[in-house]
Formats: sequence, C-alpha cells, structure tokens
Amino acid sequence: MKQSSHTAGNRGRQRVTADEIIATMEDMTDEKQREVLCRFFKTAPGQYGEGDKFLGIRVPATRMIVKEARLCVAPDQIARLLASPWHEIRLAGFLLLAEEMSAALPRRGVDTPSLAAKRGKIARFYLAHASRANNWDLVDLSAPYIIGRWLLYPDADGKLPDRGILDTLASHSDLWHQRIGIVATLALIRQGQTADTLRIATRLLDHRHDLIHKATGWMLREVGKKDPGCLLEYLESHFRDMPRTALRYAIERLPEPQRLYWLKRQ
Repeated sequence: MKQSSHTAGNRGRQRVTADEIIATMEDMTDEKQREVLCRFFKTAPGQYGEGDKFLGIRVPATRMIVKEARLCVAPDQIARLLASPWHEIRLAGFLLLAEEMSAALPRRGVDTPSLAAKRGKIARFYLAHASRANNWDLVDLSAPYIIGRWLLYPDADGKLPDRGILDTLASHSDLWHQRIGIVATLALIRQGQTADTLRIATRLLDHRHDLIHKATGWMLREVGKKDPGCLLEYLESHFRDMPRTALRYAIERLPEPQRLYWLKRQ
C-alpha cells in the first residue's frame, strides 16, 4: 500500500488515504470468494443482508491492511471507507476506528483528559455512522471494541458515559442498531459487569429476528462464563419468555444435564 507524504502527527508515520486503501482492496477482488460471502451473509432479495456487495476478501486479509494503516488514517478518510458500498471496505473502516479507540484507552492504568476526550469523540463518530454497520459481522467486530470500551472509562468531565445509550440503541427501529446495543456489552462482561447485559437482554426478549435471539443468547452465555450463578438466576426468571434460539445459545457452555434440564422446562 502506497502512503502519502503527510506525517501522522507525532507518530512519525505517513498518513494513509481512503483512496489508497480502497485501491488496494479492490485489487484483491476474488470472484469465487465473493459468491461464497454473498451466500453466507444472506444478500439475496428478502434476506437480512439484501443488496450488500462483497469484493471477496477474507477477514484476515482485511486485518492485515488495517494493521499496516492503523492510527494513520484521518477521521474524514475513515468516514469515506464507511460510506463504501463494499462490505469489506466498511469493515476496514470500523476496524481502523477500533484501533483508534484502543490507542485512547488508559495506559498502564493512567488516564488523561486528552485520552478521555478522544474516546468520547471516537464513540460519537461511531454512533453517527452506526447505520454503516449493516451486517452482523460489522457489528460484532466493532461494537464491543468501540462503544463497549468507551463505556468502561470516564469521559473528559470525569464521569462515566451514560449507559442509557445501550437502551437507546436496543430500542432503535433498525436491526443493526439493536444488535449493537446488546453486543457492545461484551466489553463490560469481560470486566465482570453484567447488569447492563441482563437489562438489555430482557428488553430484547420479545424481538422477532433470529439475529437478535442469537446475539442475546451469546451475551448471556458470556455472562455465564464470568458468573455461572448469575446466568442461572437469570434463566430461572426469564426462560419461559426466551426465544428457543436465545436459550440454546445461552446454555451452550453448561454441562449437558443442565442444558437438557432447561430445554425440557421451556
């Protein structure tokens, strides 16, 4: 990937433009893999990914491009990537944004007002472009690492961000915003914070779409990995109202006798 002559701030690295990334990725087009991805991500008429376009690039290859360009792509250039009709190019944009958030986290436990301000700016940028995360992989590879991480640390005003944003996302009319609302909590679960996941999961119990059932069950399963008792208490209160798919995902890591117990009770 060729780089421009502009330096990336005090990093001493050259800026990378959206045009350079797009050209590199378009040169990697693979027609056979494109067909595979279109089927896998359900792009046919009437399916959840209807109309999405693929170049046929595997995720590891996209990650390699992101690794080369990380922290060297300006926000306006990331916005151009997110505006692309090509799925993989949008993924590159979201992964670059996740790298920016990673670089803005406290270092060795030390936070600064400038890092906090940067985290808030990145989160707001992501939310403004959330509609471009219009398939499940784009959500799952970005939401925990951007919104989830942002919620873990104080903003520039010294206060934790309002986690009501998760409820706002989960209540959105758009399927993908709703999935962001539940999947973002993965970052919180990994820090032993499960209350937000349980609240959002309950809000989504009566959702009609299988992709939300799967995401909710997945997050409940992660809760169970951190705190098995917490998951069992939640199941006892809500198993009758849970979609079958959500229940199956939630109990996937339980011993077989416990899995059968919950399936038979529903």
